[in-house]
Amino acid sequence: MDALTLSRLGVKHTKSAVAESLRINTGLDMTTPVTFYGIVNEHCNVKCRQCEYWRLKEYKDEMTIEDWQNALLSVKEFIGEFSINFSGGEPYIKKGFLDLLTFANKNGIHAGVTTNGYCMTRENAAKTVAARPFNVNMSVDGPNAELHDYLRGQPGLFDRLSKGIVYLREEQEKQNVLFPINVKPTINRLNFRHLEEIVTWAKGIGATTVNFQPVNRWTPETYSELWVEEEDREEFSQVIERLIDMKKNGAPIMNSDEVLRLMVPHFQEQKAPDSTRPCRVGLRNYWIDTRGDVKLCDEYPVIGNVKETSAREIWYGEKAQEVRRDTLNCGKLCLITCVSQKTILDKVKMGMKLLKN
Repeated sequence: MDALTLSRLGVKHTKSAVAESLRINTGLDMTTPVTFYGIVNEHCNVKCRQCEYWRLKEYKDEMTIEDWQNALLSVKEFIGEFSINFSGGEPYIKKGFLDLLTFANKNGIHAGVTTNGYCMTRENAAKTVAARPFNVNMSVDGPNAELHDYLRGQPGLFDRLSKGIVYLREEQEKQNVLFPINVKPTINRLNFRHLEEIVTWAKGIGATTVNFQPVNRWTPETYSELWVEEEDREEFSQVIERLIDMKKNGAPIMNSDEVLRLMVPHFQEQKAPDSTRPCRVGLRNYWIDTRGDVKLCDEYPVIGNVKETSAREIWYGEKAQEVRRDTLNCGKLCLITCVSQKTILDKVKMGMKLLKN
């Protein structure tokens, strides 16, 4: 990732923040989306204990690669240069996914990907680097195979993703292509005592940053074994403070201090504090699911479909305006990385970390 690209995108986010404040304070809507997510599939090749995708009996119809290409071009026509993060399911098991990454790059669209790393073979690492992604995020929930593979339900996964990071770094050097490789742990009751070890492991293996998010209640396991319960909260709070100390001493942790400290009230299921309200997700997010439905937030209704309507029409449509009003009044404390509140200063600090590649 080069400084010029990051600065251009930073200007867009700054303008967006101004438009968001204008909408909040005056009701005048001059917002455009700046944060894009694409769920390319629901199918997955691992069995994470915090996820339902692999247990689904029926899956949504998936858009074709051509559908995705058209959706990206529609967004570009609407707002110009932008970045999008693809995830799943597991993106790398979708046929043609690497072609989609390549298409994005050739059309001036900055596309990143979040993956479990199982498919990051040397061959796929070479193809990924050749596609010049904006970033690659690796889901890592433990600093060793025993813990990570248990949580992710796939023996051998930790070793495969570890090799995958090494392959990506080797290919970056070989092809002279730079982009961040980020580690994304999901915090839960079984791994919170190992978060510092994850940071140390990530730095040692060559990851650019570590970006934490807490588990949400969803699967039976998130209720029975993964939720950080009251008896563990004091110890968990101490771990969070040690992470903040690590960050102050140069550890590549992406989360702001405020977001890290909000992990504790998240597990107490508290409402969002005043410092994070009103919620701005509806003023900036554009979330495309596997069949082309668009949401501003996964907690709210669909506002359109990319196969039927242009990005501009979806964003300014009646459904979007209604959901936008509702999200502004939402009091839920959301700390998944796609919706957690970030200030301009947070984003500047994030950008500086990402520039280290």
